[in-house]
Amino acid sequence: MPLPLLRLQSHFPRIFSAFLRRSMASIATTDSISPTNTRVGWIGTGVMGCSMCGHLLKAGYTVTIFNRTISKAQPLLDLGAHLADSPHAVASQSDVVFSIVGYPSDVRHVLLDSTTGVLSGLRPGGFIVDMTTSEPSLAREISSAASSKHCSAIDAPVSGGDRGAKNGTLAIFAGGEESAVNKLNSLFALMGKVNYMGGSGKGQFAKLANQITIASTMVGLVEGMVYAHKAGLNVELFLNAISTGAAGSKLLDLYGSRILRRDFEPGFYVNHFVKDLGICLKECQSMGLALPGLALAQQLYLSLKAHGEGNLGTQALILALERLNNCSLEPAAPSNPSA
Repeated sequence: MPLPLLRLQSHFPRIFSAFLRRSMASIATTDSISPTNTRVGWIGTGVMGCSMCGHLLKAGYTVTIFNRTISKAQPLLDLGAHLADSPHAVASQSDVVFSIVGYPSDVRHVLLDSTTGVLSGLRPGGFIVDMTTSEPSLAREISSAASSKHCSAIDAPVSGGDRGAKNGTLAIFAGGEESAVNKLNSLFALMGKVNYMGGSGKGQFAKLANQITIASTMVGLVEGMVYAHKAGLNVELFLNAISTGAAGSKLLDLYGSRILRRDFEPGFYVNHFVKDLGICLKECQSMGLALPGLALAQQLYLSLKAHGEGNLGTQALILALERLNNCSLEPAAPSNPSA
């Protein structure tokens, strides 16, 4: 073989790789996402994921789903979703794969496992969008692994709880390539409002800061309720009175009445919040950052977990304050005059 051809052959992999990247960049900027040309995958159909994925199905997207507990996926199957037997199988039938699972270890397994993971089955040019609250360092690792396979990865955790998921009004914190986030805007818009926070991992950092804010606000809310109760106030009237003043908050609107009704059904699990706050504290240690409110909230939520209340919603924090003060906001059972 002539020497010039040998040299060309030796450079072919690099030339092809550059061509592929340019082609994908062109696709990323010119192709619009729509139900007619985009197949969606979804992994994780729990309290949040089921509603979020449902919005995509109702918008007409072809969706393939995976969940470890198949019964939790049934509402989506009833809407027309297709069931796959592994994250790899989801990815092989999808252009964009969303995940929202429990813990960083779950994220690593469903996305990066060399045999069954999403990245092992996703075509070049595909997208991974992890909406789990997870570790910023893991988000960067996923992004690097995706890039090596000519795919894009976005970390896009959400805030807004079960109501936000049902109503399509979630706050979405996105980290990664801005062009990739922009390309997927039409999908994000079905679930809420996307906020671009910066490069890979920045979405996770924003969500962790969000959790820190929520944790201390929840402590303030339940402390105020316990104080009002011990002072002999009608707590419902008290909450209504402060809701339009400086103490009013989204958290009060979402959870004040639920707490009074003793409704501790999870919009967000205590177990998952303990996980989130633990990640926050780990990041604080790396930063040399002291956040005493965060540390206190994490200890109070850990006490709920120790009492077997980890599967309740985060508003169950009232139980920890009630135990500390040997009181209960629960209305006394009415006496039976005929007894």
